[in-house]
Amino acid sequence: MKHIPADFFRQNLSADLSLLRELVEIESPSTEKAAVDKFGLRLAHELANLGGKIQMFPQKHTGDHILCRWGSGAGGILLLAHMDTVYNSGTLSGQPVYEAEGRLFGPGVLDMKGSIAMLLSVLRAFRERQIWPGRPLTALFTSDEETGSLTSRTLIEQEAQEAAVVFCLEPALANGGLKTARKGTGLIDLRAKGVAAHAGVNHAQGRNAIEELAHHILAAQRQTDYVRGTTVNVGMVCGGTRTNVVPDEAHARVDFRVAAMEGYQQLKDWVQTLRPVLDGTELLASIHLNRPPMPRDETMARTFDRARQIGQTVGLELAEGSTGGGSDANFVAPLGIPVLDGLGLVGDGAHSEREYVWIDSFAERASLLSALLLSW
Repeated sequence: MKHIPADFFRQNLSADLSLLRELVEIESPSTEKAAVDKFGLRLAHELANLGGKIQMFPQKHTGDHILCRWGSGAGGILLLAHMDTVYNSGTLSGQPVYEAEGRLFGPGVLDMKGSIAMLLSVLRAFRERQIWPGRPLTALFTSDEETGSLTSRTLIEQEAQEAAVVFCLEPALANGGLKTARKGTGLIDLRAKGVAAHAGVNHAQGRNAIEELAHHILAAQRQTDYVRGTTVNVGMVCGGTRTNVVPDEAHARVDFRVAAMEGYQQLKDWVQTLRPVLDGTELLASIHLNRPPMPRDETMARTFDRARQIGQTVGLELAEGSTGGGSDANFVAPLGIPVLDGLGLVGDGAHSEREYVWIDSFAERASLLSALLLSW
């Protein structure tokens, strides 16, 4: 099986890390279109230099998506990456990029600008060594993964259906393992309506929406079932205007994660049974599944086994595992298309001030990606 040795990437590590630093320092929060588009322009410049055929997908409120092709036709390999991060512009002023103890720290360095820099390094190595995968390659760089991929999901699914396999460049597990199972993710929206009144003069005439909502907050938390792999978390609550006013509105947003579609159906059935507890109040409840579960089914098992065998050719004994987080691979798995997730760099602290990548993982993961692209 063909691959590019890790030593080749180690020799070029200084230039690769320099590019990675530059990419991290182009801040690209999901919520700021201009910022993501600035990052996209820099990325498109790199892709053009690598001979890719670039297609832009303009978006009104989010950054433009970028599709780059080498070759054409069905049966190719689709690579998924996202340009957006969870960090607001200005984060770098208090969280700069720096190296320490074999790690490179910075906002978005692991999730997932390190993966983008690694992919560019692999593609550059192919051109320098005059080798290229036998299958058509398509790389899709999206702008809204961190906010649910609402504008990119259709594009992801369309491209995946034309591919023989999909490689998702999300960060690896902490031990370098691939992610062969992910939970489905979604939101439950709870809105209580009551009757406003003066808290001292007309308290009895009021109907407290926060009190009504509190009953359902506790009930929602009780829907967590660790045995079935379902977690429910009331993450946002708001209501009321002043302490001396009986609140007539209250609102809660509830995150849920499910290991299987049966878990989602159970939550959906529960939401549909919800009724007001207090007389004179109303309750509006809705549930939305954003990303379907990615179970470790037979297709996933076969796909990982092949990746494990290819990994051995570059000296890596790949592990596998599951995670409660969602990714764009969740959209691919239900289509029956083989998908590998967690092919990015190794690190920790994603979405926090502690985010980092292990610098030594760059060459090893690049060599692994080269082997998968050349040998699949």
